[in-house]
Amino acid sequence: MLCLSLAYYPMRHLLSSLLQLVAAVLVCQTARAEIIVTDASGVSIKLAAPARRIVSLAPHITELLFAAGAGDRMVGNVDYGDYPPAAKAVPKVGDYSQLDLEAIVALKPDLVMGWDTGNSPVSVARLRSMGLTVYLSEPKRIQDIAGDLERVGKLAGTEVTANAAAKAFRERYASLAARYSQRPPVEVFYQIWKQPLMTVNSKQIISDAIRLCGGRNVFSQLSALAPTVTVEAVIAANPEVIVASGMDNSRPEWLDDWKRWSMLTAVARNNLYFVPPDLIQRHTPRFLDGAEKLCAHLETARGKRTR
Repeated sequence: MLCLSLAYYPMRHLLSSLLQLVAAVLVCQTARAEIIVTDASGVSIKLAAPARRIVSLAPHITELLFAAGAGDRMVGNVDYGDYPPAAKAVPKVGDYSQLDLEAIVALKPDLVMGWDTGNSPVSVARLRSMGLTVYLSEPKRIQDIAGDLERVGKLAGTEVTANAAAKAFRERYASLAARYSQRPPVEVFYQIWKQPLMTVNSKQIISDAIRLCGGRNVFSQLSALAPTVTVEAVIAANPEVIVASGMDNSRPEWLDDWKRWSMLTAVARNNLYFVPPDLIQRHTPRFLDGAEKLCAHLETARGKRTR
């Protein structure tokens, strides 16, 4: 009996130690599993584990999810969330500006990803009040897109793919900056709409693309992100280049309306250019495709200067 007792107590202590060790490991794993990121609105987003059911509330979010390796986690998408092609098969929850909240809730998402300045604040507040976790995206500078990719990867548990995409994005951005940002400046008017006549200010990401290409936004000083301007104001600014985007991948016919104003330098030198909106109005890795086209247009304009 004495031998059995002596053998029992060390074994009991050993089991107790092992149980404590296992408990400590589980605590550490739980702590590591919690995901915390801060979104564009300054809200701290917390997930107990990587999201498996994600609803996208904007086309650029849809594209970011696929680029970050999380496309297969999407259970809801918006109208015009059409890239890559696989995104078209994801069930729709309305337009980014007019969401179907009941449809979103019915999908039982563990994460909803929205657009800070594009989605209705009322809709976002409603979704949060119904207990849904909502992450908001709003890259204000080109390089912010890489950070958004990394945060999406962290939230979805696809860091390997997302971080690789972010690294490639930063490297390509650096290459474009080295090639174009110090080129002789070009005065640029960027037109995003005709009626009303609208442009972008210095805080809008398209203006960052203009800077990347060595250009100067002639309306950078205006306060609104997408201000309305007059034809007279454009004539007074006399841009060397006019760039338009429009609504689809075809050159908007209203770009050529400027030809009636022959006193404009952009018109006199035939510097009226088009960049597809999907490539420069969505905060995604393809933004650099649009920036590269813009840079090429400004370089063409430089080549037309009188020597």
